[in-house]
Amino acid sequence: MAELPNYDTTNPADMDYPEHERTYALFLSMFKWGTIGTVAILVGMTVGLMMGGGFLGGILSFVVLLAIAYFVA
Repeated sequence: MAELPNYDTTNPADMDYPEHERTYALFLSMFKWGTIGTVAILVGMTVGLMMGGGFLGGILSFVVLLAIAYFVA
């Protein structure tokens, strides 16, 4: 059976808002760069494997795309 809580339900705990905002900003940054990295890998694989660019063409397109994303994002 459910019991009464053994903590104070009338006064909630204080939130650490600066830490919350830093964590959320880090999450957004990791999500953004994870998405950019995934897209760059897929473009590099497409250029290298499907478009006849070879290994060096795939690596070059990957690096160029990451550099462009760094300056745009």
